Amino acid sequence: MGFFQQIRKALIALVLVLVLSTATACGGATTAQSPTSLPGNTGSLAYSQLERGNSAAGQEFGAWVVQTAKGLVQDAYVRDDNKLGVVITPQVNPNEVKDLARSLAQGFHHNFPNQDVSVLVYAPDKKLILTAKYDQQSNKIDYKAG
Repeated sequence: MGFFQQIRKALIALVLVLVLSTATACGGATTAQSPTSLPGNTGSLAYSQLERGNSAAGQEFGAWVVQTAKGLVQDAYVRDDNKLGVVITPQVNPNEVKDLARSLAQGFHHNFPNQDVSVLVYAPDKKLILTAKYDQQSNKIDYKAG
């Protein structure tokens, strides 16, 4: 990996960590809305019909992630205030996916504290490529491909 690619990868991760950890997705009371299923499990509901979140705070955070990611994330959703799903753009290199997932998991946990959170990263074709599970007790992130 070239020097400039390493610098780019580190800068993307640093910017996302800083942005996601300093910004707060403020929201009012949480009210559950349908659907509560994940994109991989939508049944007859088309992917385009999913909302950014099934709570006010989740919707705001999902919209904020897409807006703040500057072309790295084309879509995002939050379910039950502990699952963040993101669809990445083709501009994200495969070797940057884990760093992006780590940054998103840290920022997501910062905005939805006191619980374990998961970040599901989907390819542009909506296929699950990586799951990052943040364990609050150990402050560690476990990754699972596909």
